[in-house]
Amino acid sequence: MFNKVNPNTVTVLSLAFCIGAGLFFAMRLPIIAGILLLIGGFFDILDGAVARENNRVTDFGGVLDSVSDRYADSAVFVGIMWGGGLAIPGYTENEWIIGAVGLVGSLLVSYTRARAEAAGTGKLNIGLAERAERMLLIIIGAFLGLLNWAVLIVAAISHLTVLQRMIVTRRILKN
Repeated sequence: MFNKVNPNTVTVLSLAFCIGAGLFFAMRLPIIAGILLLIGGFFDILDGAVARENNRVTDFGGVLDSVSDRYADSAVFVGIMWGGGLAIPGYTENEWIIGAVGLVGSLLVSYTRARAEAAGTGKLNIGLAERAERMLLIIIGAFLGLLNWAVLIVAAISHLTVLQRMIVTRRILKN
C-alpha cells in the first residue's frame, strides 16, 4: 500500500505536525496542539513501518528520524513554555522552569541511550519515559487542561529514565 511512499518524507511530515503543535501550544490552543501532536506521533510510528515494509531501511533514515524527533520535542516544549500556563500554584510561579526541566530531560533520555549504545551497551531499552510515553502524557494533559501537571510528570520520569540508563550503562560497561 505504501510502496511508493518515501519513509523520509513521512519523517519530515511527522516533524511538521509536531512543529505545528508547538505553534498551537504557544497560541494557548492546547486541544488543537494535542490533535496535531497525536497526528505527528502517528506519522512518527508510520515512517519506520513504511521503511521496513518496503525494505527501505537506511542508516540515514534512522539518523533523520532521531534528529527530527529531537526537533519535534523541542518545538513542543518551547511552544508550551511560550504559551505559559505551566505554573503550579503554591509550588512554582516560574513556569518556564518546569518546561525547561522537561525539555532537558526529554533530550537527555534520547542522548543517554544513543551515547551508551555507541559506547557498547547494546540496545538500551529501559526506562519509563520513551518518546511515545512522554508525548502521550503531553497529549492527555493538553486534552484534560492539565498540561502543567503533565509536563511536570514528563520532567520527573525523563530524569528518572536518564538515571536508570546511567546505572545500567555503568553495570554493563564496568569501567
